Amino acid sequence: MKKTRDLFWTFLKIGAFTFGGGYAMVALLEREFVEDKQWLSREEFLDMVAIAESTPGPVAVNSATYVGYKIEGAEGAAASTLAVCLPSFVVIYLISLVFDRFLQLSAVASAFRGIQVCVIYLILSAGMKMLKSLSGTAFNRIIVAGVMVAMVGCSLAAVSFSSLYYILLCGAAGVLLYLLRKLRKEEKA
Repeated sequence: MKKTRDLFWTFLKIGAFTFGGGYAMVALLEREFVEDKQWLSREEFLDMVAIAESTPGPVAVNSATYVGYKIEGAEGAAASTLAVCLPSFVVIYLISLVFDRFLQLSAVASAFRGIQVCVIYLILSAGMKMLKSLSGTAFNRIIVAGVMVAMVGCSLAAVSFSSLYYILLCGAAGVLLYLLRKLRKEEKA
């Protein structure tokens, strides 16, 4: 129980004072758990970093869960994960309380409209760079034209559905195109 409490307070402190994301937290974790408390060996710590980076989710949360579980089992994992998430949750919650009033300020609303234009430009710029690097085959041109027509059509029709559907639809289209190419190659062989 004492280690669980120590885990909670340590991860609460790390979560509250680490800026720059999970990777910025790695050095603090190493100092705290390998050097100071000596709860993990250097090899175990390196394993933790590798696992935290390779599993889905934020590195900070994955690290906290791994270290907590390694030291105190499921109870330690729950305490560590809660503690590392709590500071961010509180800050975001407090911001959300005043965000609507903040957006009502005309200068802020104008700034956000300007930011939206910049974001559109950045996305368009990245898309144009990818288009330039795409080989100019007829197949690729047809796909790009089809995607552009679909995007403009959905925008003009004000189609609004979850981005999850877009991802699933594009994944299904990709699988269909893969199968068509594979079938065409088999027919030629």
